Amino acid sequence: MLKVKGGVGRRTVRVNPRRFLPNLQRATVLLNGTVKRMRVCTSCLKSGRVPKAPYQRKRAPAAAPS
Repeated sequence: MLKVKGGVGRRTVRVNPRRFLPNLQRATVLLNGTVKRMRVCTSCLKSGRVPKAPYQRKRAPAAAPS
């Protein structure tokens, strides 16, 4: 029923199916001895089911000898 007529609003009985999607994040993962970037759910990262790769700093390229 419309609010004008004392109701709660328009089309309050419409129902849309809810979707519960996993919380995926991009992570650097150690997979079979190689480092890969994958999309992993946060619950897997938190529980330790997916091992994160050790952090490696990017080195600056060495200067060319002159």
